[in-house]
Amino acid sequence: MYSIILIIHVIIAIAMIGMILIQKTDGDGMGGLAGGNSNVGSIFGGRAKASFMTRTTAILAASFFVTSLSLAYLASARNGKSILDSAPAAANPAVPAPTSAPVVPKAK
Repeated sequence: MYSIILIIHVIIAIAMIGMILIQKTDGDGMGGLAGGNSNVGSIFGGRAKASFMTRTTAILAASFFVTSLSLAYLASARNGKSILDSAPAAANPAVPAPTSAPVVPKAK
């Protein structure tokens, strides 16, 4: 089961990358936010119709999300433990506890 979902996950990832790369760019994407020659109405208003490619990309993204969660659940069920279970239980890992008394230099 895990292998099948993993293969589907990889296929969805490749398909999503392909769909994103072949989509037509708007031309005023993030450049409009930085003060480029774009119409403010196009950034904050006006809902454009979602094209076939946009809908397909959204479906692929949702499928990628579902398969990611499924793989995470199956992996945790396989091992019976989580990554967080193996984390150290130190109160403050940034400040290590002293292991010995401080060394005082001898006077000459």
